Amino acid sequence: MRPAHHVSAEETINIAKDYEFLVLFTSTPGFPGDIRLVQKIKDVNPGMKIAFVGPHVTVLPERSLRECPAIDFIVRKEFDYAVTDFAKGKPLEEILGVSFLKDGKVVHTADQPAIQDLDSLPHVTEVYHRDLDVKKYNVPFLLYPFVSLYSTRGCPAQCTFCLWPQTLSGHPWRKRSSDDVAAEMAKAKQLWPDVKEFFFDDDTFNIQKARTVELCAKLKPLGLTWSCTSRVTTDYETLKAMKEAGCRLLIVGYESGDQQILKNIKKGATVERARQFTKDCHKLELVIHGDFILGLPGETHETIENTIKFAKELDVETIQVSVAHAYPGTELYDYAIKNGFITADTKMLDEGGHQLAQIEYPGLPADDIMESVHRFYDEYYFRPKAIYRILRKSMFDSGERKRLYKEAKSFLKLRASRNKWVKDKRKQGDSPTATQPLGA
Repeated sequence: MRPAHHVSAEETINIAKDYEFLVLFTSTPGFPGDIRLVQKIKDVNPGMKIAFVGPHVTVLPERSLRECPAIDFIVRKEFDYAVTDFAKGKPLEEILGVSFLKDGKVVHTADQPAIQDLDSLPHVTEVYHRDLDVKKYNVPFLLYPFVSLYSTRGCPAQCTFCLWPQTLSGHPWRKRSSDDVAAEMAKAKQLWPDVKEFFFDDDTFNIQKARTVELCAKLKPLGLTWSCTSRVTTDYETLKAMKEAGCRLLIVGYESGDQQILKNIKKGATVERARQFTKDCHKLELVIHGDFILGLPGETHETIENTIKFAKELDVETIQVSVAHAYPGTELYDYAIKNGFITADTKMLDEGGHQLAQIEYPGLPADDIMESVHRFYDEYYFRPKAIYRILRKSMFDSGERKRLYKEAKSFLKLRASRNKWVKDKRKQGDSPTATQPLGA
């Protein structure tokens, strides 16, 4: 097995000539392209065994197997031990959590129990250092170069739209010991002396105060710069411990500035709590990358305006505005299907991999949601405060200027693409039409 991140399809196919087993992590929007890729791999290496893992095939194992004959088997939910068992020669029938075709019939083995002892897993940084060039990764709001890893799995929150806890990692929150995380971070610092930031991409990094404070006490002596995910329910004391331990930035899912929508999606947080959290972060000089979603249940033109106004009031460093997607296996998907809110054209992405509005409501068509996304960005970033902040950062940093120029070109191209999609949609005069569930 070999990681295939950040390589082209042609490079992946060439790599496949020399290997016997490929594990591919797939998703609902990426599944059609992944099917085409592995079929080409089978053409050049018919003997290669191919396993698909990820949320889409976890929820729809039989459909996925029948749609793509090139898939030899699927691993449902966590796949760490299943794929290694297969690589060691264990028969599929004896491996927990797999699905495969046998004599035209789908075989599902018993579910694999969720891994409780996360410390038993090898440190991913050693694999990254061996196989990956971290300089090929770039996320605009993280320092470059960065390395991403996990310290926990699962999330006890019940957000109806969130894919990972409902399909892959589960709601039970499981943690690596603080000693294990600190040991890996100390090793990572030695492996990559030039890496400027480490990012904990957990579903929810700091959901348990005692564990967060304990871990921060062990990270502080390492002198690292790191970032993580965070809920707005995190209190000032915990944030202070994080800042003192080297935390620079938090990715925060605000989702909406409308309290009723937060209630509809079972966010478990309030608009007022989000305000206080943001004030605490500003006071501690913790940078925030805020995530917002348009098109969640209960969305109207008025609630969109509330969210845009709320975001400008918070005035965080950077934002990401997404459109709501109903992924199979989520409560949002069941809700949207039941009420006929998924449009006839169920594509989640355009040909360039950019989001398309998949859900619309009476009085709020998909094109209005898409138009609101780029208006959200315009109103947020073309404010004097935001412009000044961007110019101040780039003024004395040539690397930041280059990154900003590249991101600006990409943003303008995407903005034009979204505008074209909205215009085409309105010309077609499409009306909301319910689709059949993907599992049908």
